[in-house]
Amino acid sequence: MNTPSGPGERMVILGVAESDAHAVANHLIGMQLRGHGFTVLNLGVCTPLEEFADALDAHPQAEAVLIGSLNGHAHQDLQGLPELRAAGRLRCPVIVGGNLSVGSHKTEADLERLRELGVDHLLSDADELVLLLDRLRAARGAELCHG
Repeated sequence: MNTPSGPGERMVILGVAESDAHAVANHLIGMQLRGHGFTVLNLGVCTPLEEFADALDAHPQAEAVLIGSLNGHAHQDLQGLPELRAAGRLRCPVIVGGNLSVGSHKTEADLERLRELGVDHLLSDADELVLLLDRLRAARGAELCHG
């Protein structure tokens, strides 16, 4: 369901990285988030970064951009993130989850490469997503009160 959010509603932009056509996890995560009261703008699979940025431009109230990758090519798919950030786009937290590198052996260096591109948070377990979004919202609230 791609319904726009109203005042006070929590909204996220969800999609799967550009080279990845894995749809099942994307739909399950969308259902999980809607079950927790979020409005989910689901861009689907094979989504270029520009489309995430366009969606955020159209829905600046979105709390985060959530990008899934199961094929292990997240680093390749997110190469344009620094440029979009430098242009003032994708201003909200970018959260990436799934299988984040090719091969069965994962290293901290694989994750660090994604952080260097500008990914704010990396998740290996979708069950951590709502808690992370709640923590980010609480931190923004604290900044508004103290900033």
